[in-house]
Amino acid sequence: MSLANLFSPINLGDIALQHRVVMAPLTRSRAAQPGDIPQDLNVEYYQQRASAGLIITEATQISPQAKGYAYTPGIYSEQQLAGWKAVTEAVHAKGGKIVAQLWHVGRISHREVQQNGELPVAPSAIAPEGQAFTEKGFLDFETPRALTIEEIPQVVEQYRQAAKNAKLAGFDGVEVHAANGYLLDQFLKDGSNQRDDSYGGSIENRARLTLEVTAAVAEELGSGRVGIRISPTGTFNSMSESNPQALFNYLADKLSEMNLAYLHVVENFGGAPAREDFSFAELRRHYKGVYMANGGYSAATAEQAIAEGKADVVSFGSAFIANPDLPERFKQGAALNELDQNTLYGGGAQGYTDYPSLAAE
Repeated sequence: MSLANLFSPINLGDIALQHRVVMAPLTRSRAAQPGDIPQDLNVEYYQQRASAGLIITEATQISPQAKGYAYTPGIYSEQQLAGWKAVTEAVHAKGGKIVAQLWHVGRISHREVQQNGELPVAPSAIAPEGQAFTEKGFLDFETPRALTIEEIPQVVEQYRQAAKNAKLAGFDGVEVHAANGYLLDQFLKDGSNQRDDSYGGSIENRARLTLEVTAAVAEELGSGRVGIRISPTGTFNSMSESNPQALFNYLADKLSEMNLAYLHVVENFGGAPAREDFSFAELRRHYKGVYMANGGYSAATAEQAIAEGKADVVSFGSAFIANPDLPERFKQGAALNELDQNTLYGGGAQGYTDYPSLAAE
């Protein structure tokens, strides 16, 4: 079948893409220790995948407080910036484009991975279900500490500084991570946000932090180099929202006014059933810019979504883990390598940089 739409160029704000097969952000927990520093192994991994229309990095903590998982990279120390600079230079040398995904996990953390054994922070003191991945293994999540209203501007500044750092490290832009049950998503959704101040209660109040963060990052980089990722129907990390359509339509309207590079929407996470009270088509009508779809797409369904105007670009996750040359495989209609679930997180080159390309085969 023809993939003419999928392989046509497009501009995401100020970022020009040669085609529309985007590599989604993928946590792999392989940063060098101590210090959560990108290393040579990470440089090789990203360079192998530079044929993506755009690479969105794995979620990257904006500060020590933002960390939730062992062995994940940061973007706040000099050593981390030097590590990322090696990554961006390697990707650019192959003609690729790469943006950094800026991450604050909020309550999806544990004092074991926090500085000085402090409690994780959140909009409200509500513990998620499940366990945190620490260097001591999996530990049950704790009840987080609710951020005071005085502390919230400090969080916005952490994002602003991370955007500055991303520019210093040579990234083409950034993606604000407001999806999948992390801090900004926790503020957005009423299952995790039970505040009674100007950051809780109404839809406008719950969306405030996400909009403030996005505006701050856009001030640093220019709005045309900033994307944002959301998961309106996501329940991962104990998330729930009573009226997702109203909330995310409002957010999409406000984000449209910012002229961002793109809106990245997780339409399906891990094969969860669709919510009957949510329409992604309606969300699409509310967002006036580039719409990036994510969640279980194949080359054929991505081509169809673009042809029908349901998406402008599509991001692929697990397929890019196992297929460093995924765009070329799509073009040729070649078979895809099988994903090894056992090597997703942590470890070394196995299951990370040793998946073969078509050329190698």
